[in-house]
Amino acid sequence: MTGDIGELKGRVVATIEGIRGQLEELALRIHGQPETKFEEEQAAGWLSEVARKAGFQVEKPLAGLSTAFRASFRGGDGPRVAFLAEYDALPELGHACGHNLIGVASLGAALGIALGLGRFPGTVELIGTPGEEGGGGKVILARAGVFDGLAAVMLFHPSSRTILWKYALARRKLFIEFIGKAAHASGSPDKGINALDAVIQTFNSINALRQHLPDDVRIHGIITDGGAAPNIVPDHASALFYVRALEDEYCDRVLERVMDCARGAALATGAQVNLELQGSYKSLRTNLPLARAFKENLEALGWEFDQVDPKERLGSTDMGDVSHVAPAIHPYLSIGPEELAGHSIEFREAAASEQGLAAMLAAAKALAMTALDVLLCPELRDAILRDFAALS
Repeated sequence: MTGDIGELKGRVVATIEGIRGQLEELALRIHGQPETKFEEEQAAGWLSEVARKAGFQVEKPLAGLSTAFRASFRGGDGPRVAFLAEYDALPELGHACGHNLIGVASLGAALGIALGLGRFPGTVELIGTPGEEGGGGKVILARAGVFDGLAAVMLFHPSSRTILWKYALARRKLFIEFIGKAAHASGSPDKGINALDAVIQTFNSINALRQHLPDDVRIHGIITDGGAAPNIVPDHASALFYVRALEDEYCDRVLERVMDCARGAALATGAQVNLELQGSYKSLRTNLPLARAFKENLEALGWEFDQVDPKERLGSTDMGDVSHVAPAIHPYLSIGPEELAGHSIEFREAAASEQGLAAMLAAAKALAMTALDVLLCPELRDAILRDFAALS
């Protein structure tokens, strides 16, 4: 491989620009045929097949998930860098989170290096990660060791603003079930045990708990079963809660207090309580040296970053679990006006707009350029590892 890093980045960017039409067509095709979590057979097949035809070695299925895959291109001896592809849609809303853009941007970045350079010191991987929307696909892949040993893991996410990094909250998903005793609500209420009362008391106790928690904590829930009829004392009721916090350890402490609220409600009402932890996401640890490299590359393409509080308007993502295993970044690029809300019809439209496709291509280029920095700069890799060790 010959040429300085600036020249090599130019070749990669030109390669991505040269396949622009192919990438845009694929993003619109995925957008037009949305598939929900773990059902993304078409999207996973399209993405992995393009990579295979470009000379990548494809593993599919991956870690027991039929819609997960890993496409690897070895340019020579050296570190491994991965681009993560998301491609699942939301129920009913379709691609209202823009995962069609995420998947194709990562594909474009991988193709840019493989087709643009051919030979380079290391391996690039395109890892298909299904089921981000509530399925925790990356959690499953992380537990299977898919991200072990990677020098860097990257993806971009569409947004209403262009943001280098922000926190993402640790999240625990808790199912609470109460078992009571049915009776006629008017004729013999004294013979019943009201499971719905236990659910309502749980909500009330959690509401009292909120005033004693830090600002970063979020607790929200829904009643999933509240009984069958008003004249029957409910013998079964249930609720589903998300508990979130900036730090994983504190999130677990809050979770225990929420479970105590449910236990107290059971004691107060006489109902039996069953608690089931149905899944968790870890907090997101952004690798700052890697993020700074991405910033320089995106700015070199003419983009500017919005200045925002990294603790503003936070959610959770299964990318958090990846960031505990390997150095990771999760930047955001704007695809619409600042008032654009995620998981909305308007966001779905933006994910198929000219602005959305332009952001996807810019992300592909910047991700590929950042991967080259990692592959070619030992000093950057050292800084990335130091930051990762400090966060760990």
